[in-house]
Amino acid sequence: MTSIDAGPTGALRVAPSILAADFGELGNAVRTIDAETDWLHVDVMDGHFVPNVSIGPPVVQSIRRYSSRFFDCHLMMSEPGRYLEAFQKAGADGCTVHVEVGGTASLISDARALGLRVGLAANPDTAFDKVAPFLGDIDLLLLMTVFPGFGGQSFMGEVMPKVAEARREVDVNALALDIEVDGGIDLATAPIAVAAGANVLVAGSAIFGRPAPLEAARALRVAARDAQR
Repeated sequence: MTSIDAGPTGALRVAPSILAADFGELGNAVRTIDAETDWLHVDVMDGHFVPNVSIGPPVVQSIRRYSSRFFDCHLMMSEPGRYLEAFQKAGADGCTVHVEVGGTASLISDARALGLRVGLAANPDTAFDKVAPFLGDIDLLLLMTVFPGFGGQSFMGEVMPKVAEARREVDVNALALDIEVDGGIDLATAPIAVAAGANVLVAGSAIFGRPAPLEAARALRVAARDAQR
């Protein structure tokens, strides 16, 4: 499957997370927020790396026909390498793996060979120096602002110095790298994350948990843009 272009690196992006959507109406949920969606964020949990189970390649394939947006798949898995090809064939455009699972260089190489846009994620308590050696080899750095596993958690502001450190490294070295944050992102916290240096905002409950998801996504974008000025 041909990958969808992610768009210009560094641009502000809103990436609604389908983890917070009604899975019984997933196609409609994806369509509802399409006009304010830059990337669609797909949280994949294996019940081992994180204490929860979510979805797999069949669901990605099923929602692909409802959206022509870039599919940003976050693999919270102990063995993501076993499934990269399956996600690529299902319609993933980018796959993000966690530095904590190890074998990072090989996972980056394998994802690249499949034509995927490559992301690397770090949990809130993982030091920046664990991801720093790979910044020149990836397209996306995801810095978790909650511990992964469940939606609806509170934003961890203590991660912002790590976001700022990543932004300094990206700017000083002129890297073509997006910085994404995921967890507790809403109207109050999105500007904080953008001010620290993030440009991709993953939001689940703050969009799909609202009575009017499209308007909620639009308001989040406005709040983030205001923080850039």
